Parts: sequence; structure tokens; C-alpha cells
Amino acid sequence: MRRFRTLQDVDWARWEPTERATLLFAVRDRHVLLIRKKRGLGAGKINGPGGRIDAGESPVEAAVREVHEELRITPANVRQRGELLFQFVDGFSIHGYVFRAEGWEGTPEETEEAIPLWTPLDRIPYAEMWADDRIWLPWLLAGRSFRGWMLFEGDDLLEHRFELYPAL
Repeated sequence: MRRFRTLQDVDWARWEPTERATLLFAVRDRHVLLIRKKRGLGAGKINGPGGRIDAGESPVEAAVREVHEELRITPANVRQRGELLFQFVDGFSIHGYVFRAEGWEGTPEETEEAIPLWTPLDRIPYAEMWADDRIWLPWLLAGRSFRGWMLFEGDDLLEHRFELYPAL
């Protein structure tokens, strides 16, 4: 099994992720809808709702489906804002598509997968999130677009690089 120690150890031109997944952050009234993840990768952490992209599904379709499955709501005005390429030193990798929604329909509910957290934009609990979130989530909340490459060992962010694009 190949082990990675730096971002330069990864051949990004030929990189193929183990999984493709989504994250979606719904914003309304100076608050963002986060979740406390109850199971799977990142269980116990706070993040945006999201999950794996199914075969034949577009990233935006997967993001909307996952939000509905995890919180029983339908996000509105969904726009992609970022891409995150995660490489773990053990060989596991994820290509993440990050979306922002301007509101939603329905009332967020706790499910077997997630506990909804209606969070003021000035009180994001970064200490309970993945280490990279504190880098790019402020950009997403400000309407910026980005792409990031990260190397993790377990929960530890070893190295990262980001490209930031103009606000749309």
C-alpha cells in the first residue's frame, strides 16, 4: 500500500479518488445550518450535511439528496462553491464538492445520521470540525469559490494548498 507524506508525493494529474462526496451549507438570516455527524467518517464532528455521490448522480443531485436524508429538508438556491481533494496517508482519498444554499424548505429534524445545529455565522465551532474547515468555510460563507488539496493522517491535517477565486 502506498503511503503519502507530503502533497508532492501525490500525482495530482493522475489522482483518482476512492470516493466522491458532497457537503452543503445552507445559510439564512446570518446563520448556517450545520450538523453533528452521528456515524461514518467524521462521526462526532460538526460539519455541513453531505455524503457519497451515487452512480449516475451529479454532485448537486447528491448534495440535495443527502441533505434531505440527513435533515428532512430541501435546500434552495444551491450553488457549487468549492472542490476539496483529500488524500489520506493510508491511501484513502475523497473528491469533495462543496455547495452553498440560500435557505431551505421544511423544518430540520434529527435523524439516525445527524443532529441539526442552527449556528450564528460569528460562532462557527471550528474546534469541533475537521481542521481544514477553518481555512475554507469563511470563504464559502463570504460567497467566494475555492479549490483545495489536503493531506490528512487520520484527523490531522498535515499539509494543504488552496486556490481562491473571486466572489461571484
